[in-house]
Amino acid sequence: MDCKICELKQRQFFCESCLKTHFHDLGQQTQHYSLDRDDHVSKAHKALDDTMKPARLSRARLADCQRSVDELQGGLAKLRKENEKRRDRLRTLRETLASRRRTMSAAILQTSTSNLHATMPAPPPPPSKEAEAISNLSSTIARARSGLVQELVEVFNVVEVGGRPPIGGKAGTKGEWTIGDLILPVPGDMRRYPPDHINAVLTHTIHFLSLLTFYLGIKLPFEVVWTGSKLGVGQPWIGAIRGGESGGWSRWYTKHPLHLSSSPTPTTPPASVRPKSLSRIHSSPDPSAHTNQNYTNSLAASVIASDPPASSPQSSFTTALSMLLYDVSYLANTQSVDVPLSQAGDVLSNLWMVCCSSELGRKSHETYPTLPPPTPPSFPLDFAQLLQATTANPTSRPRPRHPSNTTAGGGISGVARERIVEVPKEDEEWDLVDDDV
Repeated sequence: MDCKICELKQRQFFCESCLKTHFHDLGQQTQHYSLDRDDHVSKAHKALDDTMKPARLSRARLADCQRSVDELQGGLAKLRKENEKRRDRLRTLRETLASRRRTMSAAILQTSTSNLHATMPAPPPPPSKEAEAISNLSSTIARARSGLVQELVEVFNVVEVGGRPPIGGKAGTKGEWTIGDLILPVPGDMRRYPPDHINAVLTHTIHFLSLLTFYLGIKLPFEVVWTGSKLGVGQPWIGAIRGGESGGWSRWYTKHPLHLSSSPTPTTPPASVRPKSLSRIHSSPDPSAHTNQNYTNSLAASVIASDPPASSPQSSFTTALSMLLYDVSYLANTQSVDVPLSQAGDVLSNLWMVCCSSELGRKSHETYPTLPPPTPPSFPLDFAQLLQATTANPTSRPRPRHPSNTTAGGGISGVARERIVEVPKEDEEWDLVDDDV
């Protein structure tokens, strides 16, 4: 169809009435759809107000409550951590306070015991019932100690090897005392043995003596310390503890090596076994320091004024060995065994007599009846005399004869073993070990 105006072909042409009709229909449809839309919108708003809004409010309140609970739980966890820290601190303070109280009680008890032994000959006896109960308890403890000592002797195999008793008027021969199948010679015979043998047998003996004094509750005048800070770890050094002037041993507080070496090295105590400064005597937190100030001052003055001379490498081991002999002699004295000066060098023989004593475990420094601190005036052996006798390089001392099948306390048995021990002779002089641990 051609347009009369533009003369172009067009597909459709509407008249004015048709367009008006068409526009009217579109307006009717638009109005109808607008009404439907408004209806749906109103229904949606009504559904949101009636159904969704309460649910949203409920979820909002629930979320708010959950946040509050989380905050409360976080605060509670924080309070628990703070309470735990405070409990730990309170527990530490209580333990420290209890430890200080025990230390103060022990110091006061030790001071009162020392003053009591110094001023009174003997404590008053307790009442009859208490005395009987204490006596029964002491007997039970003594029997338990005797059993422990029996097992200790069997474990370390302390026996006398060789020798024979007197037969037919002929004099008997002495055997050699061994511990752990190693011979411990008297001081005069030690140069016949190599240093490794001496170190090994001395280690066994120190271990045996430490356990024996632990079982019996005895405090020795000379203390053995190890460079490894544990029993049997490292090398042993020995020195005096604090004590009175009886016996003349308390001034030998410097540590001496209780071991040997074939290499020439200076004798210098390692830092772990060096004696503490005497200034600690005056700065000690002991609560009885004010009451015993005169005694402490006199003790410190005696230590300073009577310091032992500087020991040479050759004599330091001899001094340490003398300290060990003095410990064994004092231990024997506490168990009612008399060891004369001429027999002090027979260490294992003296320890055997201690284990065979009828008074084994009766007296102690830790249980009733208590012993005075080492060493009391009744102990006759003086350390200077023992050191002089040991330094004099004596020969084998005469020893009392003990049959090898003797039983200690009814239960310690040693099997006699006849053997000839050949030991190498060394003409070399010994040198001491400088601990490098």
